[in-house]
Amino acid sequence: MQGDTAAETQAAVRRELREFLQREVAPRCAAIERDGDWASAAAAVHGIGQAGYLGALFPEHAPRRPPLAGLVGAAILAEELAYLNYGLESGVATTLSCAFAIDRFASQEHRDRYLAPLVGGAMFGSVCFTERDVGTDAAGMATRIRFDAQAAEWVVDGFKRYISNAGAAGVYVVWGRSRDEGAPQRGMNALLVPADAPGLTLHREYHFMGRRGCRVGELAFNACRAPAANLLGEADAGYKVMVSAFNFERILLGAAALGVARSAFDIACRHAQTRVVFGEKLGCKQLTWERIAQMSWRIEATRALTYEAARLYDTGVPGRALMKPASMAKLVGSESANFCADATVQILGGDGLTQEYGRAEQIYRDARALPIVGGTNEVAKYLIACADLPDIKPSL
Repeated sequence: MQGDTAAETQAAVRRELREFLQREVAPRCAAIERDGDWASAAAAVHGIGQAGYLGALFPEHAPRRPPLAGLVGAAILAEELAYLNYGLESGVATTLSCAFAIDRFASQEHRDRYLAPLVGGAMFGSVCFTERDVGTDAAGMATRIRFDAQAAEWVVDGFKRYISNAGAAGVYVVWGRSRDEGAPQRGMNALLVPADAPGLTLHREYHFMGRRGCRVGELAFNACRAPAANLLGEADAGYKVMVSAFNFERILLGAAALGVARSAFDIACRHAQTRVVFGEKLGCKQLTWERIAQMSWRIEATRALTYEAARLYDTGVPGRALMKPASMAKLVGSESANFCADATVQILGGDGLTQEYGRAEQIYRDARALPIVGGTNEVAKYLIACADLPDIKPSL
């Protein structure tokens, strides 16, 4: 009975959210995609925040009571928003990842300062890990975060790339090595850096083939300074912050991938049931309905893995135990989204390649980022294998 009640509550929240997004966000999506209209994107996020939907994990800081608390609630938002525009969802998810790190590891003063504007949609947040020569390999990180005891400040020197919300965020969570030697697990710091911190500059913005609703760019930290109290967690323990943030991010990526896959699937189903070829509906053709069936089971697999991972998070499963289910949600979700996007373009034929006949080509471009962001799918497979082979250490 309790499970049925939870399912009914989630279904009701989903219906309410879909109605809100269709009314307040969907009309802005064309301008965001076509023109890169950042003002429309920012207005959409502000509206989502003011309605309370960004506060699922931070209800005490939300302007309105969230309709569903926990990571399950945040995953529903990620799924439904990505269904409309994955780029816009990327900016939201990055802000939530920033808020997550602040909520979990920052001082009460910084939680009070930043969480309300982040959760209320008045401020974007960002997380800064990737560098020129560093994606997943934290040991190769060149950015250094050292403490200036005389000034009682942290000093950041380094360069970050592929940073979502770069130039738009009001606050950044930045990772850097605290020691030149040794494992990153014992020599990394995570630091809160306000956008107006001296020494922080936007180097340039990127122009991606997809995800046009999210600003992404490079950030330079040249003797960038932040107060001593801006450290997240303990000194030299930034790796713990990173692992927790990655689990959170990967579950949201699974939900976003589910939204992207569903969006493609719905387009394909409509076309298969209306397009007539050789005297019958396209969906009557075996090659078409085989693709539809393949898309359908992949979507359901993504749904099951993602919401189970979110449920485990909400029940308090520790970070190391959460690594495998979070990685599985991200892996299966991103591969499913790409399969569905590709199959939909094929089912639509020439219409699937154009911007004039629907969103299939946009979804195709957007989906391609999913196996790369938040840790590549190769790394997700490695983390899954590590959990399944506890007696050995698989080699990257």
